[in-house]
Amino acid sequence: MKMKRTILGAAAMTLLIGCLVFAKEATGKAEQLSPVRIIENSQLAFYYQGDDLKAQVVMELIAPGGGKRTRVMTMLRRNETEGGNQKYFIYFHKPGDVRRMTFMVWKYPAKEDERWIFVPAVDLIKRIAADDKRSSFVGSDFTYEDVSGRDVASDVHRLLRTEKLENLDCYVIGSIPEEPAGYTKRLSWIDKKTFLPLKEEYYDAQNELFRLFTADKIKDIKAGKGAAGKAFPTVMRRTMKNLKTGHRTEVVYTSVSYNLGLKDKDFSERHMRRPPRSWIR
Repeated sequence: MKMKRTILGAAAMTLLIGCLVFAKEATGKAEQLSPVRIIENSQLAFYYQGDDLKAQVVMELIAPGGGKRTRVMTMLRRNETEGGNQKYFIYFHKPGDVRRMTFMVWKYPAKEDERWIFVPAVDLIKRIAADDKRSSFVGSDFTYEDVSGRDVASDVHRLLRTEKLENLDCYVIGSIPEEPAGYTKRLSWIDKKTFLPLKEEYYDAQNELFRLFTADKIKDIKAGKGAAGKAFPTVMRRTMKNLKTGHRTEVVYTSVSYNLGLKDKDFSERHMRRPPRSWIR
């Protein structure tokens, strides 16, 4: 009888352990993120940090021979909703040929974005056509779409693998455009912890790598004053290389501030011509 109770007890324990293992495996599977969700989280981390943002930006356009052209600008961004509609405003300080030029985006994930550029030399505000979103942004290796982001639903996403990139655990996501785009395939290395894109490879119609994005420096930036302010991991230095031409663009955020209280009405055509001094100082 004692032996029978022992056998029954051991069987019950085995069954219990088996149930716990199964429950753990089931929970782990339930917690796995889909490729679409990973890309959505990456968009939030890269383009939607805080309620709004102001950044001082230095952009260097570097030719294969080492020659440089520098752009200095102020960038403002406001989120209407997290992951939803969004507005951008960029004011150019230097060099002289682009000074006072402004660029504005009204971003709509569910439809085509609206983009405008103000050219002070001719006092003209020009609407940028939807097809131009893949064009070079002010002569750089970044496109207009790179500046404000691409709609997640515009691509089909697949989790290819997980691997380390510079000792950081990453998801590697392959993205294929639903319709003709500026690339035929994109591979993204996304940090599992912060969801920031650490590297992106863009392939052309010949399936050859032609553009390479890297996040070269990341820093936690506090929103608000004091220790209580929330810190947002922010890409402070980024590079886009054109591997076919040898040209590259390096972008450095020299200062970043979050949650300034920008208003929706601030992002208007009127402000493209005459932005408030507090924005551009």
